[in-house]
Amino acid sequence: MTALVPPVPPAVPVPPGEFPGGRALFRLDPGIAHLNHGSFGAVPVPVQEAQAALLAEVHADPDAFFVTAPERIEAARARVAAHLGADPAGTGFVSNATEAANLALDALDLTGDDEVLVTDHGYGTVVAAAARRARTTTVRLDPALPDEDAVREAVLAGLTPRTKVALLDHISSPTARVIASPRLLAELAERGVTTVVDGAHAPGMLAEPLAGRADFWFGNLHKWGYAPSGTAVLTVAEPYRARVRPLVPSWEDHHGFPRSVENRATADYTGWLAAPEGLDLLARLDATKVRAHNSALAGYGAALLADVPGLRPLPHTPGLAMRTLRLPPGTAEDPEAARALREDIAARHRIRVLIWPWPGGGGIRVCGQIYNRAEEYERLAAVLRTYL
Repeated sequence: MTALVPPVPPAVPVPPGEFPGGRALFRLDPGIAHLNHGSFGAVPVPVQEAQAALLAEVHADPDAFFVTAPERIEAARARVAAHLGADPAGTGFVSNATEAANLALDALDLTGDDEVLVTDHGYGTVVAAAARRARTTTVRLDPALPDEDAVREAVLAGLTPRTKVALLDHISSPTARVIASPRLLAELAERGVTTVVDGAHAPGMLAEPLAGRADFWFGNLHKWGYAPSGTAVLTVAEPYRARVRPLVPSWEDHHGFPRSVENRATADYTGWLAAPEGLDLLARLDATKVRAHNSALAGYGAALLADVPGLRPLPHTPGLAMRTLRLPPGTAEDPEAARALREDIAARHRIRVLIWPWPGGGGIRVCGQIYNRAEEYERLAAVLRTYL
């Protein structure tokens, strides 16, 4: 079990120093405090250049590129799978986590009597994919649940005799904590429940990104894996691979998963082909040092914000590069109010941060990445005092 750190406002630590060469690896606007890496990521310059070179190939000789694309995608997929510790035969490229969720759910042949268990921390479009195919049971997870055991018990308590599938976040996007722990996945398997894990934030952030023994697991590479946008992977346990069908038929269907879901005719494959360069870069920078630095930065930012009147830190899983605090009651309680606050902070103060809605007071999430500096979090703390 991974113990969560309790939500006690910490003393502000000594700010971590800058990661050597970190800022120079990105082309981000230096006048903006980019504290929301977890939403869209950012592509390092070497990966941008690798993708640009691939695009130049496409424009120089489209026939040669597209004829050889399936084999090149297979080679790139093998490199990515090696970084993730995944089986290349059961790993396929997709555009994003939502597409992967739809592929997984379609493979399960859900009927009108089946239920999919989800949580209220799940990503909206992923939960919507489940609701489109079956009835859903939503487990309400109090963001202040103290530890992993409490989360596990809440999920298990939500099972019903009709539960066929559990669709769970590996790391929850709004609250930045582990939900699909290996122990929880094992207990669900013992109960005959198929597990589908949304690992959008795991690749690059976790040393072991695969969540235990999930039947389906998917993760974005463009967030913490330094890959181009529109780059994600779906891993499927062997018993389910023959059931996975592409959302749109292609000429590669006879190959089966993963090749059948990867073929998009004349789509832009350059992001997938450049994706291994992002994970290679992370390894060259020393992934352990990057993770420690990013986690320390997020912790520093959270400690500063915890000192702002009205903000309450939430429990967090140690080692993650994201931290979340609750906003005061009446603040960002619905999506429109959360968006208005987020965009006002961005427009007036040039700070990018995630504000998420929640009844009784929304939340604010800060991320740490090698291009961030301590003064950016100090700037956010000062700004929030004027709002709250």
